[in-house]
Amino acid sequence: MGRAVRRPVSCGGSTTVNSTTLRLPARRRSLAATAAAVTLTAGPALLAAPPAAHATGGEAGRASAVVLRTDLDVALLNKSVHVPLKATLNEVRAPESAAKTALTVTLDGVEQGRPVSVLRADVATAKATADARRAEGRTELARAKLHVPGLPLLSLVEVEKVTSRAVCEAGERPVAEANLLGRVTVLGKRVTLTAGGPTKVDVPGVGQVTLSLSKTHTTSRTAAATALSLTVSVNPLKANVADVTGTVTLAEATCQSPEAPPKAAARPADTGPAGVRPQTGGEPAEANLAETGGNSLTPYLAGGSLALLAAGAGALALTRRARAARERG
Repeated sequence: MGRAVRRPVSCGGSTTVNSTTLRLPARRRSLAATAAAVTLTAGPALLAAPPAAHATGGEAGRASAVVLRTDLDVALLNKSVHVPLKATLNEVRAPESAAKTALTVTLDGVEQGRPVSVLRADVATAKATADARRAEGRTELARAKLHVPGLPLLSLVEVEKVTSRAVCEAGERPVAEANLLGRVTVLGKRVTLTAGGPTKVDVPGVGQVTLSLSKTHTTSRTAAATALSLTVSVNPLKANVADVTGTVTLAEATCQSPEAPPKAAARPADTGPAGVRPQTGGEPAEANLAETGGNSLTPYLAGGSLALLAAGAGALALTRRARAARERG
């Protein structure tokens, strides 16, 4: 508490009236002023502190690539036994790559159990990559020869170079590309392929092969590209093989776009209460207009207002007491 000071007051007679003035010590006045300043400083900080927002990213994309895929059925001479030939070369999924240049398989009952060379190439690469922004599959096959059981000396198909590529980026239209460069030979015959439709090659005494060139397909989020597809039906009648039927795929690539991150919702314009027109400089301001509703900042606004009111009242009281003390001193 402050120190009481008695001052005599004359009332025209011998009676003395004591007047008591309470004064805060200098140190306490300083601490109170400091507390008020801190409150005034913290008020705007509370008003300016919005809730924290957390951004989330999209899911990573997907991609795959394969140099060769066979889905063949090999029938032996008596046709009572069918041996499937399902094989792949350099099949990868993101994130992965492979570069083997040969594929050899062994089939029971075919060519006396000796290994069958299905594919040999100078270059045979497959690569697939994917992240949260982009996914891509890519293949390349160069100077390649493909064989099927029963035709050890005659290539089913020979190509100089084929490539495929599928690219999917978040928020963009997927892209698929497939190319066949150079000459193509089927069952010993050079052929000319067109993109307008499949090409059929018949070889008497051997069989038939149908080729489809540069097949691509895209959707809003996926892409697929195949450089060369073959539908095979041959009857070599050699090495204990009666028929070979099925499909062969060369240079295939696929992808799926990553999920695009969610877009921030557009904040609707504040049109104000119904019946209230925007104020301009030439119009008098309407009084007694109240704004209703609230948002996530309402608690901060209320807390900051109370802090400012308390700080102002404390500062005003201190000022008045100090002024009164000076006048009476």
